[in-house]
Amino acid sequence: MKKYNLEQVEEMAGGDQEFILEMVTTFIEELPEDIRAMNEAVENGNAQLAYQSAHKMKPNLIIFGLDLAPEVKKIEGWAKSDSTKEEILPYANSVSETVLTACKELKEDFNL
Repeated sequence: MKKYNLEQVEEMAGGDQEFILEMVTTFIEELPEDIRAMNEAVENGNAQLAYQSAHKMKPNLIIFGLDLAPEVKKIEGWAKSDSTKEEILPYANSVSETVLTACKELKEDFNL
């Protein structure tokens, strides 16, 4: 079973295959960089930067049907909690693994 779901992307595109390809390409290009920034922020104990990175990814995660809301919420909430980076790390790892797998699947499925 695929990590991603293109229902919302296809709905937005209204049959425009070029638009779908553009959305997929943008996702593949931008999300790994956001993941890297988020992981770096978690590793450095920078809760505010981790919040910003996770928050920035949220719309793309939703649009591509990646059900990561609980994990993203936990990362976003880190800035306002007394959680340690060790407590946040599993959530960041889950987001990373899911997004990077979705990128790989999208590359294969769209021959990119």
